[in-house]
Amino acid sequence: MKAVKRGKTILGLEINLILFYVGAAGDCLVSVSQPPYLEVDHTQEAITIQCSFSHVGCPAEQPKSLWFRYGAHQPENLCMDGCTSDTGKFTVKEALTQNQVSLTVNRVTLNDSAIYICGIVLPLSKEPGAKRTGEGTVLVVKEMKGPHSLLIAVLSLLSIYIIVVLGIFVVLSKKKSARRIFQEIAQEVYNKGNVETRQQSEKGNTYE
Repeated sequence: MKAVKRGKTILGLEINLILFYVGAAGDCLVSVSQPPYLEVDHTQEAITIQCSFSHVGCPAEQPKSLWFRYGAHQPENLCMDGCTSDTGKFTVKEALTQNQVSLTVNRVTLNDSAIYICGIVLPLSKEPGAKRTGEGTVLVVKEMKGPHSLLIAVLSLLSIYIIVVLGIFVVLSKKKSARRIFQEIAQEVYNKGNVETRQQSEKGNTYE
């Protein structure tokens, strides 16, 4: 009986030791998840990046969300002032009791393509696991495609067609005008030739 009890004690100590090294024995551990990839057309008004989190072994306190962006230039800390207004470039909404936060990028442009990283911090906890970031969401803002671009292509082809038709019309009009002028000149020369022939004939009759 003592041997079984001693074995359970040793097993319990081993499990606690393993959990301690993986950060699950009394340590505060925060985990963060966010979508790995989002693609949006640049004509879209806004795009929202969702971020969910959980924590175990942490003190009962209100977590704080942080957002970072890694683009073509240097990394940026976003929304240090909270970004609670919908009129700014970014809007952060927090549902901390539901373990959800989100970042909305307003007035989307091609320059907004970047990696957006969500971070969760428990300010009162000094343990390393109390600060975590997600793996980042790659946001790709693409050029306009679809029905709008098709409409633009059709309108462009129609414009080219109209220009070509007008050009042909102008050329034919010029040819027609030149032909009419030639015909009038030829008719005048013909009439003049008939007049001269008639005058010579009349002179010949008078001489006889």
